[in-house]
Amino acid sequence: MSAQKIKIKVDTTYLQEASDPSNNKYYFLYTVSIDNIGREGAKLLSRHWVIEDSNGKVQDVKGEGVVGEQPYINPGDQYQYTSGTVIETSLGTMKGSYQMIDDADNYFEAEIPEFVLSVPRVIH
Repeated sequence: MSAQKIKIKVDTTYLQEASDPSNNKYYFLYTVSIDNIGREGAKLLSRHWVIEDSNGKVQDVKGEGVVGEQPYINPGDQYQYTSGTVIETSLGTMKGSYQMIDDADNYFEAEIPEFVLSVPRVIH
């Protein structure tokens, strides 16, 4: 299976009540939808995120699974989860990849396209 058989979409939400701009803490939720449009099932083994704020500070985050799970996604199915991150500015970006294995024991990476973390009304 190739990574093109996995489609990833991300929606973000700024959590004003959890943020503290006076202390440079901006909290964002992101909901990831992972669609398996291939003909084989695939298991998500690990994740790698690159999170960058508008000051250029980069967080490199690696770990097993997502939200404590290593989901198996059947062909035609979608897996969705929500997680969060904190950055020091009102604007930033995230991108990354999931390390996965298909039913034929082929390892592959599914790229997570870059998306924007933004406090509402920051982008003009």
